[in-house]
Amino acid sequence: SKKNFLKKFLYDPFPVESCLGERMCETINAEISIGTISSLSDAIGYLKWTFYARRVRLNPSFYGAKSSEEDDIEDFFLSVVKDTVDKLQEHGCISVEESEGTEVFVGGASLGRAASNFYLQYQTPKQMQSGTRSLKNILAQHASEAKKSQDVTKDAFLLGNAKTSFRILRIQTLTTKNVVSIYGIAKILHSLSHTHEFNELPVRHNEEELNLELSRSLPWGYDLSKVSWWMEKQKGAGKNVLDIMLDPHTKCFLLLQAFIFRAKLPISDYINDMRSVVEQIPRLLAAMEFVAEDDKSSAGNFELFSTFPLVRRIFNCGVMPDTPSPTNGPSIKLSNIQVVRELKKGSHFHSWSLEIDFNVFMNEWKKPFSKKANKNTSGGQSVSIILGTLKGGYLLSKSSFSIPDSVKDKSWKKHIKLEFEWSIAETQSG
Repeated sequence: SKKNFLKKFLYDPFPVESCLGERMCETINAEISIGTISSLSDAIGYLKWTFYARRVRLNPSFYGAKSSEEDDIEDFFLSVVKDTVDKLQEHGCISVEESEGTEVFVGGASLGRAASNFYLQYQTPKQMQSGTRSLKNILAQHASEAKKSQDVTKDAFLLGNAKTSFRILRIQTLTTKNVVSIYGIAKILHSLSHTHEFNELPVRHNEEELNLELSRSLPWGYDLSKVSWWMEKQKGAGKNVLDIMLDPHTKCFLLLQAFIFRAKLPISDYINDMRSVVEQIPRLLAAMEFVAEDDKSSAGNFELFSTFPLVRRIFNCGVMPDTPSPTNGPSIKLSNIQVVRELKKGSHFHSWSLEIDFNVFMNEWKKPFSKKANKNTSGGQSVSIILGTLKGGYLLSKSSFSIPDSVKDKSWKKHIKLEFEWSIAETQSG
């Protein structure tokens, strides 16, 4: 009767349904990446032990199963797993191998490992790969046309004997005082902003007008047009600018610029939005660098991997790299630079490495005290070393180290060894 229905509705609790279906691709991808699942039958067996499977049997219509009969449940699990595997394969997260029988074997791929290691949605790594590849092509094409670095005297950076000075013809430091470098930084942040990670960033009523007003005050604009004027561009189909401003990814890119350039935000809601966006950038930037390493043998990688530390520094300091610092930071000099050839163990081939001693002079530098400092971080300033070729911008090797906060002496020394492929260096003229 209606009375009993209302009493049941008021006094009996509603069942808790599973949310696994909404994150099925990410869950299966993670299990494939760590080797728990290696075939479709493994995936079905994995699902049967979840709360999701329990609820499917008790409430089949809610999840799309025909009935609670065992055959219908098996067919439903099979269709869910096949659909999930197809999506993961389409986005390059897994590899699929069909056997002679009915079994289908699956294995992890680099994009899938990126999604699993950095807690990304399964579509995001492929978007990152597309962004880094397009940027690499542009950097490789225009790197030789623009001055990407700033020459300094050798004496400012070198310690040691005349032989060391003879090997080094020129010292260059990374800088953003040119259009190519600025475009590279902006392009990386633009690519990160347009990933699936920011699909849920709120764009409230009438905020498209606020986004448009904010974009006019920012140096990079909403579509990189202000920093890509030097490139030949193809004109695409026109789109209403207010529709563009309604896109959460456009708002995300504007908020990142507002953080870097200390722009005035239109309303207080944007402060929390900006904080939620900026907090995700270190994780996403590390994921993009992980994805780019899968293509490290292609041209333009040297310029690309030289840009990642600049972006990381921007978000650590909150300003562009060329902004004058109010404090006198540590200075670095190089010594004992040498190329070493060693015979690999158990092989007739040689391995090549570049060895450098970094002499860090603290210059009375002290890290500013911050109550919000993360106890899990190593602290100090970090130094990135990128080794590449003069022609084509091929990446040979990269490394980094941190200057610890606990250094009490006026100077500190670090030995770095960069292993690289001599054939690539020789072919591309060092």
